[in-house]
Amino acid sequence: MRVCVLASGSKGNSTYIETKNHHILLDMGKNKKYIVDSLKSIGVDPKNIDIILISHLHNDHISALETFIKSYPATVCMPQDMFASLDSLQNYEHIKIYDDEMDFDDVKIYALKSSHDAIASHNFIVEEGSTSVVQITDTGYIKSKYFNLLKNRDVYLLESNHDVEMLQHGPYPDWLKKRVLSDEGHLSNQAAGFYLSKLIGDKTKKVYLMHLSEVNNKPEIALKTVKDSLKEYDVNFKEIKCATQNEISEVITL
Repeated sequence: MRVCVLASGSKGNSTYIETKNHHILLDMGKNKKYIVDSLKSIGVDPKNIDIILISHLHNDHISALETFIKSYPATVCMPQDMFASLDSLQNYEHIKIYDDEMDFDDVKIYALKSSHDAIASHNFIVEEGSTSVVQITDTGYIKSKYFNLLKNRDVYLLESNHDVEMLQHGPYPDWLKKRVLSDEGHLSNQAAGFYLSKLIGDKTKKVYLMHLSEVNNKPEIALKTVKDSLKEYDVNFKEIKCATQNEISEVITL
């Protein structure tokens, strides 16, 4: 399995996951050119993309979808309620409606319901044999019923959206601050550290902090807060980096 975060932030999100038989894009934010150029930069022909997973319908997760699939008609996976709300895909032939699980040959995908102010929002575990990657972003909290399923995975791509103090004293209007901090908002740095302390295990090789706010966070603050939290819970794990808005991550090979 290969994993690469192509973009992560409020202006667009997309992650590439490659297995033996499949080439997957998780979300389609930014624009078609950025996605195509990013894929080519890591040696991936965009015409080989055969699965697109959509977590929710906010623009920073679907802005490139319609134009991309006109050129590269991959199977687009989304829940029924999400599909029904997206007029541009009603006549698209390659739709797979997901519920809780999907199987594509060697790949098993778990779709976990998230807590976000969007229709039928989900996060994902992509599993190939004994290797797996978890992506959790755009959620106010992680439901405890998923903890056992999420524990001890190889790679975590986990939201670390904001520093609470920066948000509370920052320029956002009060209604937006309340939205971000709510149970249907985004995970803070502190929350990311707490959840990682519960999930990281002996198999875990890499963590990327995702969807950092450009206004209410900084990479150095996110990293310090998460690492301090892990120390507090006696979790000794060093392989943590921040994903960025306009640069792709390293290619993680599992």
